[in-house]
Parts: sequence; structure tokens; C-alpha cells
Amino acid sequence: MRILQRCGSRSLGMVGASAFSTDAKQFPAQKQRFIPTTGTYPQGFFAGGAHCGVKKNGKPDLAVLLSDRPTVASAVFTTNQFCAAPVLFDRRVLNSAREQELQTVRAVVVNSGCANAVTGKQGLLDAEAMAAAGSKLVKTFDDISNHSIGDDGSVSTGDTLVMSTGVIGQSLPVDKIAKGVQDIELDIAHESWMRAAIAHMTTDTFPKLLSRTVNLAADGGKVVRMAGITKGAGMIHPNMATLLGTICTDAAITQSLLDKALAHAVARSFNAISIDGDMSTNDTIAVIANGAATDEWLIDSELSHEYVSFRDELTRFMAELASLVVRDGEGATKFITIEVAGAKSFSDAKQVASTIATSSLVKTAFYGQDANWGRILCAVGYAGIPLDTGAVDLAIHPGDGSAPLVLVKAGEPLLPIDEARASEILAQEDVLVRVELSLGKESARMYTCDLSHDYVSINADYRS
Repeated sequence: MRILQRCGSRSLGMVGASAFSTDAKQFPAQKQRFIPTTGTYPQGFFAGGAHCGVKKNGKPDLAVLLSDRPTVASAVFTTNQFCAAPVLFDRRVLNSAREQELQTVRAVVVNSGCANAVTGKQGLLDAEAMAAAGSKLVKTFDDISNHSIGDDGSVSTGDTLVMSTGVIGQSLPVDKIAKGVQDIELDIAHESWMRAAIAHMTTDTFPKLLSRTVNLAADGGKVVRMAGITKGAGMIHPNMATLLGTICTDAAITQSLLDKALAHAVARSFNAISIDGDMSTNDTIAVIANGAATDEWLIDSELSHEYVSFRDELTRFMAELASLVVRDGEGATKFITIEVAGAKSFSDAKQVASTIATSSLVKTAFYGQDANWGRILCAVGYAGIPLDTGAVDLAIHPGDGSAPLVLVKAGEPLLPIDEARASEILAQEDVLVRVELSLGKESARMYTCDLSHDYVSINADYRS
């Protein structure tokens, strides 16, 4: 391992791994605007990415995120009953930490190219071996950097979370991963975070990385940073997180409040996206907070301004991160926001929005740039929520901020439909569909994409 923690002209470490390009120009031109060229990253976190041999094509396939001190960690996982070995392992690590009321997690080790799913007992042993490599890396880090903050120097798999993504049913080349972990180059710089993001990719067409500095206090005195990496382009559907994702923050927060904040945020972000209606076996999104921003205050009250600010900032951050997954939907040409307002409850609004977002007929109509409003109302009608059909409004809003087109008012179509304006709106990449139920004051959003010929082509030969 080589640590390039910069302090003046000083660098730490002796052993390095080969680097690879992070230039945005290597990715599709239409996606380059979503790739950051700089960032502000949470204190105390290091990142890196490399090729270790999981992928046969030589592309990056290993990422590591490491904190210089123990963290409070929380995660949500797939509800697929065939959940992968890394999911089972990570649940065990986090449950053990909660039971013992300990802050144990120091590292996240991620591989792409092999999902380590439906691999039986050997898969769990491989996940444990992958975590052991991460634990060894943590000890090496502490020895080299002379940190060892809150650590007794022992090696335990309980300090590492593991994530895997790729083809299901294949054994993990864990020896290659273990060697790659020990050889990886870690740094605090933007380029190293970008390498970690690139190493997450499978069918993704661009790396998904965000960072942000936020102020949690009304007087401007409590600044924290967030950085997030996610990946995913297919097998994206609610009741999970996404394929893989990790958010790092230097905020100081209790375990129970981090759990609450993540539950709130994920319901409005990663559990509010759908590409194809398929739920992965590996879906995991974790938030890890190391408290490095301060030793003077702690978010420990659900009623505090700091907690509400943190929860809401985390929600906005995760929604933006999740939207990158939709924008990279396999074969997608459009980013579609479904907003349902005027519902009796958030859950009702989300159920209607989800039904619209997962309708293949709606998604193919958007691909064909067809203002087939009947398909949208049909989905609203079978969503399972009692309606006053004579009070429903429907409009489509263009991404350029120009005037929307109202299609239905009080349950009645506004005929004749302005087909020319509809075509102008639907030709844009970003489209908002707004449904007003007129039953209450709650609202929800879902984020989805169109369904194209390319989606079939990509998934017809995925294993090759």
C-alpha cells in the first residue's frame, strides 16, 4: 500500500500500485457533464482504485475507502431472498457493532466484475477473506501513518465492509483481490476518489461520484463534508438501495440518529429510483461517519437543528447521487421525474409515483416521444390508492424550465392536445411528469428513465 496523504511536501508509504486515467474524456461525451473534475472530501478518509484481475478485460475492478479512525456505520440492503454473500457478511458486521455498542468499521472494500452471489458457503468464506484483507490494510495503514486512532492494532474482519457487483453465480477470485488490496494506492485527493468510482463500474458508462460541504448550524459554525460513490445502470428497482453505494462524512453523529437519517434519506432517493423493475441480489448502500470534522459537538438529539439539517442534507445529497444511476440507465435516453402531489400520505404518493415509473408502457412511450397521457392515468388508476378521479390533474414539464403542458384537468383531457408542444417537451432529455391527486398535502417523487432497444441489446449478451 502507498499512502499519499499530503502534508507540505511529505508523503507516507513505500509500496505502490499502477495508476490509471481519470480523464473524463474517456467516457461518452453526453455523460461527461456529470463527472466532477474536482471535489471537497471529508476529513480522515482515503480512497483508491485499481485493477486486480477480477475483470478479464483489464479494466479497474477494485476500490477501497478507508477512515483513519473508527466510524459510526449504517446500511440498507436488498430485500431479495437470494441476497449475496457480501450482504450477509455486512449485516453481521453491523449487527455485531450495534449489539456491542462499538464503532468498529474502518474500511470498505469493493470489487466489480463478480457479484459473489448464489455461491453457497464458499461465497461467504470469500467475503470473509476479502474483509480480512481489508482489516490487514487498516493495520498496515496505521503502522505506516502512525495514526492508530482508537485502535489497538489487532486485525479483525469486523472493521471492514465488503461489496461485490458483476455476474451472478461465479466464484470470487479472492486471492487476486487480497493482493490488490495490499498493493492499492490510497490518497485524499480527488483523483483517488475518482479512481475508486471508476473501479465500481460494470455496465455503467460513467463513474458516479459526488462531494459536498454543508453547514449544519444556523450561525454557520458547524461545517461537515460528504462524499459518495455509487454504481448501477440495470437491475434497479425500489425496496433496496442501489447496486452499490457508499457515502462518507466527517460529521459526528450517534448510531441511532445515523440509522434514522439513512432510513429517511433512502426512502426519498435510492428507494425512489427504477430503471427496469429488477431487484439485484447485491444491493447495498452504506453511510459511514468518522466525526473528524469536530471533537467539540455531536449530533445526539433528533429534535436538534443540527440533526434535521444533517438528515435533509443527506437526503438531497443521496437523491442527487441516485439520479446519476437513472441517468446511466442501460440504454436510457431520458431522465424522467415522476412527482405525485396532493396525496393523503407520503406512502400513498410514493406508491402512485412508483406505479407510473415502473410501467413499461409509460417508459416506452417516453422513448418514442409519444405524449400518451392515457398510459400515465392508467397507471395512476391501478396503483391501489383510492382516488377521486374527477379531481386528478396531469401535466408534463420540460427540463429547460419553459412552460409546462397541462394534459388533464379535474379528470378531463384538455382537447385538442397541443401535439407540437408535447413533441418539443418530450424531445428533451429531462422531463417532469406531475400528477395532482387533490386528496391531501403529501407528495413524493420517483426517478426513472425510458426503455429503449439498447436496453435489450445490453442485457441479451451481458455475460459475454
